[in-house]
Amino acid sequence: MSHEGAGIGELRAFAVEVIREAGREAMAFYGKGRRDQKFDEDLVTEAELHLIGFFHERLRRHFPEHEVFGDAPPRKDYVHGHKGYLWVYDALDGVANFQAGIPLWGTSLALFENFWPVLGLFLMPVTGDLFYAEPDGGAFLNDVPIGISYSGEINNESLLFTYSRMHDHFRSNFPGKIRNLGCTAAHISYVAMGRAEGALMRSVSYQDLAAAQIILQASGGSIRFLDGKPFHLNEYFEARRVEGTLLAAPDGAHETIQGYVREVGQP
Repeated sequence: MSHEGAGIGELRAFAVEVIREAGREAMAFYGKGRRDQKFDEDLVTEAELHLIGFFHERLRRHFPEHEVFGDAPPRKDYVHGHKGYLWVYDALDGVANFQAGIPLWGTSLALFENFWPVLGLFLMPVTGDLFYAEPDGGAFLNDVPIGISYSGEINNESLLFTYSRMHDHFRSNFPGKIRNLGCTAAHISYVAMGRAEGALMRSVSYQDLAAAQIILQASGGSIRFLDGKPFHLNEYFEARRVEGTLLAAPDGAHETIQGYVREVGQP
């Protein structure tokens, strides 16, 4: 699709620059949670407000006509016929890790034109790893192409990421390793680069998934509901949480992984 106004190269350059800058800004708050609290909500709130303000200032300077998801109720005219750009910025993914000084957290940025994905980026500032994708241009980690290499086999070396309360809802006989890193976008990005066979997610939102889904799809994967039903991100544009459990996996792997996971109470 053609991009009105700014060219894709200019948009890409801005996105990479601003997310790198945002990562450096976030590092000023990283690991500074109060030691007498398991979770320092005040620190997280301060960091998120600072980062959101930082992004808005940069966007107004470069593309004042562009919109930002979450600024106001969704525009009724933001449909496929409306010409305009929408940025979706998730300042902190993995806030518990962030405030505790655990390096598994990141910041996400996605760009849409009339609901069509243009760019998706996920940065892990502590490691410097930047995942980046365009729908028709492939996916990259620090400028190196990445992609899913699913062989069709699940074994004891396979890896499934999950959320922290999986044991409350499911039991599993997955033959490989099951891990939770505490960062949804990292889970999805590692699936996209072939490091894991899948990632289970629950209670996520449009903002949580916007960038990571672009990266995953550009790598040859997709997100579906665990029961096999298709998942359409734009149905959650009004910022409500997704009801049910999602599975991010290579195309062709969803049914296999589903066979290893059963809801508590199911035979």
